[in-house]
Amino acid sequence: MPPEVSIYEVGPRDGLQNEATILSADRKIEMIEGLVDAGVKRIEVTSFVNPRWIPALADHMEVATRIRRKPGVTYSALVPNLRGLDAASRAGMQEIAVFMAASQTHNRKNINKTTEEALATYREVVTEARARGMTVRGYVSTVYGCPYEGEVPFEQVLRVGSSLLEMGCYELSLGDTIGVGTPRQVEYILDGLLHAGVRLDQLAVHFHDTRGTALANITVALQLGIRTVDSAIGGLGGCPYAPGASGNVSTEDVVYMLHGMGCRTGIDLDRLVAISARLGGHLARELPSKYLKAHLGHCARVGKPLA
Repeated sequence: MPPEVSIYEVGPRDGLQNEATILSADRKIEMIEGLVDAGVKRIEVTSFVNPRWIPALADHMEVATRIRRKPGVTYSALVPNLRGLDAASRAGMQEIAVFMAASQTHNRKNINKTTEEALATYREVVTEARARGMTVRGYVSTVYGCPYEGEVPFEQVLRVGSSLLEMGCYELSLGDTIGVGTPRQVEYILDGLLHAGVRLDQLAVHFHDTRGTALANITVALQLGIRTVDSAIGGLGGCPYAPGASGNVSTEDVVYMLHGMGCRTGIDLDRLVAISARLGGHLARELPSKYLKAHLGHCARVGKPLA
């Protein structure tokens, strides 16, 4: 196992975008600042997308401009086009992310573009963002399977990923959008990308835990040399355009596992789970995080306050 792993927190954006209960800007800001205070160094705070498509993130400008920013922390936001980039730039974002699928049908459903059209759009966005001094992260979704097409050929993953790197993305986050990936698939995909010339430091993994394989998949990725893991506080998440997709792997589940294996994250697990517990109350539902459930049960048994 690596001595240190970077956690890329996606809860404020990917986690909240599909929630039935829409949190206020104040709650979102409290969440983001709490995560940073707990030790999170890389965090995606919102998405500058048209509110008609993602109503839960309609307050993107308010959230992005009001958060208290700490030195040494990377704050990012998803942008779909040049208009979104302009808004992110006005909000003072220093990093943005672009998002597309390895499968043609998911691109049509999610961003209303073919793969070729999406690549052309993002080439403009990435070029302009870098000209403004921003760094750009690239998401490749449906890497291990598509809700519409089923299995996605490796060649499509390589094509989309290589294109995003060539246009200037510094890192690729490889997404298991519907949570169908298995450890052997993870090994196959990562080995293929590495043999094709993609560097380890250009890769991150992003797993949804729909079928309970996320932690196993992360372990395999780490053994192959990956050092960046995306996760969402409480296991929040689910893609509006991927039927059946459940939440992201929980940040506290990942941190607990990593600390148990001797990997440093710089994150305070007690503070993390306290944020998760409060979020469950704000969203009026039980969050899927397994560590949270175990922690709440332990606190109830021993009479310990939840913090």
